[in-house]
Amino acid sequence: MGKYIFKRIIYMIFMVLILSFIMYLIYNLIPNNRAYTDARAEIQTLKQGLTEEEKETRFQELYLTYQRRYGTDTDNMLIRYLRWMGLYPKYGGEYDGLLQGNFGYSYEARDSVINVVKAPMLNTIFINIFATIFALGIAIPMGIVCAVKRGSKTDQAVQIITIIGYSLPVFLFCILFIWLFCSTLGIFPPSGMKTPGSNYTGWKWFVDTMYYYALPLITMTFCSLGSMTRYTRASMVEALSMDCIKTARAKGLREKTVIYSHAFRNALIPVVTLVIGWFLGIFSGSVVIESMFGLNGMGKLMISSLRTADFDVIILLQLFYVAISLIGNLIVDIAYGFIDPRIRVSK
Repeated sequence: MGKYIFKRIIYMIFMVLILSFIMYLIYNLIPNNRAYTDARAEIQTLKQGLTEEEKETRFQELYLTYQRRYGTDTDNMLIRYLRWMGLYPKYGGEYDGLLQGNFGYSYEARDSVINVVKAPMLNTIFINIFATIFALGIAIPMGIVCAVKRGSKTDQAVQIITIIGYSLPVFLFCILFIWLFCSTLGIFPPSGMKTPGSNYTGWKWFVDTMYYYALPLITMTFCSLGSMTRYTRASMVEALSMDCIKTARAKGLREKTVIYSHAFRNALIPVVTLVIGWFLGIFSGSVVIESMFGLNGMGKLMISSLRTADFDVIILLQLFYVAISLIGNLIVDIAYGFIDPRIRVSK
């Protein structure tokens, strides 16, 4: 197991390098010269009295200085990428890239990228963890019940609801739930993250935050139930038809033991495979949900950064999604070995 995990980590590092290099190339194809922008902004602050020729000479000096500072004083894209990653020294011999904690600078926020991304990332992770727990806690038992009572009215009703949840786009449910829970019932606020003007701490802060997060969580959970419930039901229906389940019932085992100890364990393999893709889908869906409900999360930050061409922020957010994908797939592969001993991940 340890050897397998080590190999996968090496593979993940290799994939991150390839994907980050591709993203770096793509965003460098877009006209965006940070050194030129900073040099031009500084030359504007110089005192009057300089001739145009002196200003131009000073500008070229500043431009070269900023290029060397940012590691863009060469046209070799590989060297520029390695400097950006912190794997190749800059003009002065120092290493100052992602590996050294330099994630770039946001011109829109006038701050380092890590400070800009920190709060939205924590908010997105917070809301997605709760949505994941709620959705799994509802979808898996519901899928099991529908498989056991296949063809019943409960199964048919759940199938209709899940088809609706699976088919319609997220923003329609956002509009529907805002109309229902905010405009009609007046239970939840339509947007925001806390009570305006409040400065709660401790338990009061948690209650107030969850009150504002309640409607986005309900929307996100409902939109996630359709696919997971249907996949769980399909896996359980297939597992319940296996010969080993018939043998277990023939031996006189209790029905709960047959369902949860035998059938469900055999049904977990395809379900676990889909969990990571579903989890990533929640992060993608939160882009819409955060924008609709006015949450300060990664989705809202991603859209605003795309509009303002804040490329350093965009690249870091996309690297986060890449890391989530690779780590999630590793966790799924390791989980296979625990769910089904016949699957050996040590090779």
